[in-house]
Amino acid sequence: MWKDRAVLVTGGASFIGSHLVDVLLKRGADVIVADNFSSGKLENLEYPFGRRRKGEWTSGNLSVHCVDLKDRTVTRRMMRDIDVVFHLAAQHGGRGYIHTHPAECCTNMALDQIVFEEAWRGRVERVCFASSACVYPHHLQEEAGSQYLLKEEDANPFARDKAFADLEYGWTKLMAEMALKAYHKEYGMKGSSLRIFTAYGERENETHAIIALIAKAFLRMDPFEIWGTGNQDRNFTYVGDIVDAMMLAAERIEDGSPVNAGRSDRITLKQAAEMVFKLVDWHPKQIAYDVSKPVGVASRSADLTKAKALLSWEPRVSYEDGFRRTIDWYRSHRDPEALRRDLPSLLMER
Repeated sequence: MWKDRAVLVTGGASFIGSHLVDVLLKRGADVIVADNFSSGKLENLEYPFGRRRKGEWTSGNLSVHCVDLKDRTVTRRMMRDIDVVFHLAAQHGGRGYIHTHPAECCTNMALDQIVFEEAWRGRVERVCFASSACVYPHHLQEEAGSQYLLKEEDANPFARDKAFADLEYGWTKLMAEMALKAYHKEYGMKGSSLRIFTAYGERENETHAIIALIAKAFLRMDPFEIWGTGNQDRNFTYVGDIVDAMMLAAERIEDGSPVNAGRSDRITLKQAAEMVFKLVDWHPKQIAYDVSKPVGVASRSADLTKAKALLSWEPRVSYEDGFRRTIDWYRSHRDPEALRRDLPSLLMER
């Protein structure tokens, strides 16, 4: 499937995108990254680059382009001779970011439409879109300690009681899913949408919960701050598992249908913090719960029936193993003094 294929990864220098690039290169693909570096970093792509010209870098079968895909002429150029597009580029971030940057998140609607249209015009064979669990209605996620598993049919832009996404960011993802399916329906373009649940891992930034907890433990914050009551739960899913699901979705789904990529089990923020404390071998004397901060829904977890049936996929990396890998990476990549100075802004800005 992937050997010698030309694959464009939008947002490929970002957290999930850079891990996807690593796997594609290992599978023998020729990978083109398009990223505006608003949240992505060239150092996430750990390859020996030779600078070719301003805003472009190459290394073997990888080329990286610093571009704005909201410029249609740029996107049209990037789509030339491309076989597969993984569309991850977006204005995105953790709960603090999407809560405080609604206008920026809304620009995703323009970006997604341009990418899909130019992919179709460029005769790209298939597009895999990075969607989100934020497409799901709030009322299914309001009960702390819920055992309900979110099913793909629970979010449907054409169903009156199921078209109610999480903030502006969630609406943009739901509208993009609808658009991608429309391109398949009208033009036959092959596509898939992967609904990503609470990804974490190496190269993530501090606007997301697990990295935020690790950063605070790294600084020995005491009292240790947890946003909300700490009873809100999530199905934190390791980035390597997410990338595996994305590859499989691109290979096996063609009609634009969405599929969940997450865990069916969940842990609370309190439990996640305690696991971090255990792995860093430190515990604060006091924990402070800040209920004034944005925390999102009370409970979120994924039904994996469709992922197992269509992709033969389920997550393999345990919470403890994934947290350990992430902590090891964080220790080797963060400067304590800079982190101490910048942490308040890092928790809210990408």
